[in-house]
Amino acid sequence: MEEWLSIGTVVGAQGLKGEVRVKPESEFPERFLEPGTRWILPVGAKVSQAEPQPVELLAGRANGKGTVYILKLAGTQTRTAAEGLQGATLYVPVGDRPPLEDGEFHYLDLLGLTVVDQSTQETVGTVVDLKTQAQDLLEIKLASGSRTVLIPFVDAIVPIVDLEQGRVEITPPPGLLDLG
Repeated sequence: MEEWLSIGTVVGAQGLKGEVRVKPESEFPERFLEPGTRWILPVGAKVSQAEPQPVELLAGRANGKGTVYILKLAGTQTRTAAEGLQGATLYVPVGDRPPLEDGEFHYLDLLGLTVVDQSTQETVGTVVDLKTQAQDLLEIKLASGSRTVLIPFVDAIVPIVDLEQGRVEITPPPGLLDLG
């Protein structure tokens, strides 16, 4: 079974001609704007239990705010057909990851990295999530318990991300790890 990256969820129909509204889970707009093959799983199906089916993206555009994409998928000609896709998840193969600039990282590569205090070299915890809002935040499960903290994913606080060594070094300001 191929490994898959979820790129978005169909949240509803758009208009009468079969277009769908997709809430993105990817920071790469080309996944929704460039025609080509994507893969889809119906609502309720899990990628661990079923193989996503190919679907052709014929055209895509962003809504005015860029928080939803409007897609035209092959075989979806009516509003009723588009409504039938609500809740479905769109995927691409894991190997279909766009190249990154220096200092950029793929979300999945950050998960599970050990977080170390750069000044003491003590283990702080493990990266469990990346929150992408106005500012990117690493969610870290602290080694000292089950509590998590959010730290800004900026060079001043996270100066080193070493994917080969599986670690992130941080220089937290006083009190940052006590928040949460």
